Amino acid sequence: MIPKYRKQFNEEFSPEKYNQLKASLKQKSGIEPAFRISESPLFLTKTFEKKLIDASERIIDQIKALPTETLQKAVPENCNVPNDTDHSHFFTIDFGICRSENGEIEPQLIELQAFPSLYAFQKTFENTFCEIYPFLSEIKNPMPNDQFISYLKEVIVGDENPENVILLEIFPEQQKTAIDFALTEKLLGIKTVCLTKVKKEGKNLYYEHNGNLIPIKRIYNRVIFDELDRIPDLKTEFNFREEVDVKWITHPNWFFKISKYLLPLLKHQFVPKSYFLHEFPGNEDLGNYVLKPLFSFAGSGVNLNPTREITDAIQDKENYILQRKVHYEPIFEDINGEFSKAEIRLLYIWRENDERPILLENLGRMTKAAMVNVDFNKKDAIWIGSSNVFFGED
Repeated sequence: MIPKYRKQFNEEFSPEKYNQLKASLKQKSGIEPAFRISESPLFLTKTFEKKLIDASERIIDQIKALPTETLQKAVPENCNVPNDTDHSHFFTIDFGICRSENGEIEPQLIELQAFPSLYAFQKTFENTFCEIYPFLSEIKNPMPNDQFISYLKEVIVGDENPENVILLEIFPEQQKTAIDFALTEKLLGIKTVCLTKVKKEGKNLYYEHNGNLIPIKRIYNRVIFDELDRIPDLKTEFNFREEVDVKWITHPNWFFKISKYLLPLLKHQFVPKSYFLHEFPGNEDLGNYVLKPLFSFAGSGVNLNPTREITDAIQDKENYILQRKVHYEPIFEDINGEFSKAEIRLLYIWRENDERPILLENLGRMTKAAMVNVDFNKKDAIWIGSSNVFFGED
């Protein structure tokens, strides 16, 4: 798509420039990326972008219209956190880049979530692509850098002193997204704190810095709550289920409320038909569907070829969905004449007094494997891994 930019990029590409791209990201963050960086950005047309944004807006309309009690049903009782909010502070939505029956390239919804993605990293990644390949600046995200930072700061830091705002994660140095934590710290002046290091006195939370206990007023939460119970012998002073005097950014309940749980409830031409497993109609062909656990993360537990034997053996069928398969179209040509498939994640923020979320940035993922996830790529392939999308005139 957009042959002009694909041709120019492929002509200018070299292994030296790829190494320069990775070195620049490491220099800016102080951390080696723990996931594969794709050699290439994605080039998509303004026509495709319009389809993408229109679909997202209609999905947002439908979510906004859902009753509070419908969303609340998504939150497992043992994961419910006090002091919920009216809406999430983040909204991300994943679309596969597919080909329709009439031959048009179109987006198809894959997942959506109210969980912060790689906001700081993706903006840095986009800027770095433009530094290495200056011609990309003419089609970069039109939002100025300072406006992006201002939006992110308003949502995460708010009116608090950055010293009293933390990015919360469990063993952050072990996470694949650690590069985003480091860039967020630089961008916003906040500290990344491990859950095991949080101190609690009454309803107040603290973290230690240079021998002093610093009060925590806002938590930029990066902990996947339902994963905590899977960590053996995890010792913490603070339990998510306790009522504490902090502002959650975003509140942990929204991780469940805006998730795969919503897929069977959404209707749109770019939303594949989905069912809760216990409601799957007997006249549908299971071979046309992908089996997904509701609250897994990063592709974990997804079965691309479920059978009746597999689905019948699942006890908690209400915690799984079957989503109609979509066929990613390999349209992103590499320097060897081979093609990659891809998906795009739209990164929104949702300010507290706004009626709707604001689109800040995007994230691309490229693959030559069956699943579009950086963990499922072959090690010797190129044009795979984490990327960024540039939209240009058709």
